[in-house]
Amino acid sequence: MNTILLTGASGFIGRALASRLAADGHSLRLALRSPLPVDLPGASVFYFTGLDGGTDWTEALAGIETVVHCAGRAHIMKETAADPLGEFRRCNVDGSARLASQAAQANVRRFIFVSTAKVWGEQTLPGQPFTADTAPVPADPYAISKLEAERALTASGAGSGMETVIVRPPLVYGPGVKANFLRLMRWIALGRPMPLVETGSRRSLVALDNLVDLLARCIEHPGAANQILPVSDGEDLSMPALLRQLGEALGKPARTIRVPVWLLKGGARLLGRQAVVDRLCASLQIDIGHTCRLLDWSPPFSVSEALARTAADFLARSRA
Repeated sequence: MNTILLTGASGFIGRALASRLAADGHSLRLALRSPLPVDLPGASVFYFTGLDGGTDWTEALAGIETVVHCAGRAHIMKETAADPLGEFRRCNVDGSARLASQAAQANVRRFIFVSTAKVWGEQTLPGQPFTADTAPVPADPYAISKLEAERALTASGAGSGMETVIVRPPLVYGPGVKANFLRLMRWIALGRPMPLVETGSRRSLVALDNLVDLLARCIEHPGAANQILPVSDGEDLSMPALLRQLGEALGKPARTIRVPVWLLKGGARLLGRQAVVDRLCASLQIDIGHTCRLLDWSPPFSVSEALARTAADFLARSRA
């Protein structure tokens, strides 16, 4: 078993990962900015006030073998910062680089970084999914900061012998999901009709439980060392298929209205939502073959199983 420092342990991914690692018998130190809603027996806590180049991790890193870094400034739908890239860099780049540098000095054996598939770009061409070897083309401040953080971590590892593992997930869904996926479930549950276009596009998603399972595998598997690891559910969905399966899981068949692409994009342009619609109409597919072969891993939950778990949690919270 491992002695692990987990950052972002109060976040969507971090909470689920903390529970899994505790159940696996690892010794945990949780780096938090706000308390966890549940206690994890045997876990110690390190509270920090901000993630930037001045954060001192010395105390948190004492005796740690592995760092799993989930904390960071997340992708923001309604940005209010005057300098978004500067804010992302302060937290995601400077904060991550500081943690990695101090981890190397503390003789941490392995540093696992939860990055994003957006590092590769916003869409894929037909028959050309993103792979571990795809050249990165980040298109927004969040993705740019994640790529710069990856490079800073890799440099710290190369200079010290600390193993680095970079995991790039697409959109993560699961129990407790928020943002657009939560809005989509609410819309379907209310029986409201949704515009639907048939573009032939397909998108890779990853269930929270599948991502957590891969991260748990990365902690000790020798093949993960110094790798970039794409991750997804291994099943790419069209938007009609996603709506249909979500409706079935919610017990509320999705109501759709077929709309021509030109009309949907024109309306989105008038409403200032063109980027959102462009993403919905484009493909974003990820090839996880490299990850599966290297780590002898496959996603333990199918899309239908994961959507059922997500919907059940949503319905339970709605009734509470």
